[in-house]
Amino acid sequence: MEPMDIVGKSKEDVSLPKATMFKIIKEMLPPDVRVARDAQDLLVECCVEFINLISSESNEVCCREEKRTIAPEHVLKALEVLGFGEYIEEVYAAYEQHKLETLDSPKGGKWNGGVEMTEEEALAEQQRMFAEARARMNNGVSLPKQSDSERSLDG
Repeated sequence: MEPMDIVGKSKEDVSLPKATMFKIIKEMLPPDVRVARDAQDLLVECCVEFINLISSESNEVCCREEKRTIAPEHVLKALEVLGFGEYIEEVYAAYEQHKLETLDSPKGGKWNGGVEMTEEEALAEQQRMFAEARARMNNGVSLPKQSDSERSLDG
C-alpha cells in the first residue's frame, strides 16, 4: 500500500510540471553547466517535498488559529516555524507582486478584458443577455447573437 500524504493522492500522483521545472533549473545555472536528467528529477522531487512540508505546516498553523482556509499569513508563519525565516521577505514580495499582476484577471475585476463600455452599452448588453437567458429557460431556444454592427444600429 502506498503512503497517502495528500488527501486522496499517493506521493506518486503529486508532481510539478517537469518541463517547466527543467527550464527553471537551466535558467538558474550558468550556461556552461549541464545537469543530468536523474539529478533534475531529484530536484523536482525535492521541490514537491518542500511544498508538502510547507503545506502541512501551514495547515497546522491554520488549525491552531481555528480557521478553515489557509491564508498567505499561515504560509509565512509556517516558513518561520520550519526555520525558513530568511525566505519570508522574498516570499511576501512575490505574493504582493502576484496580487498586482492578478488585478487584471477575471477574478480581479476587469472581466471584460480591459475593453471599456459606456453605462448605456453595458445596460443594453445586460438586457440582451437577460432576454437570451429567458428565452432559453422558457422554450429551450436561444436568440441569435447580435454582431457588433447590429448592436451599433440598435443603440
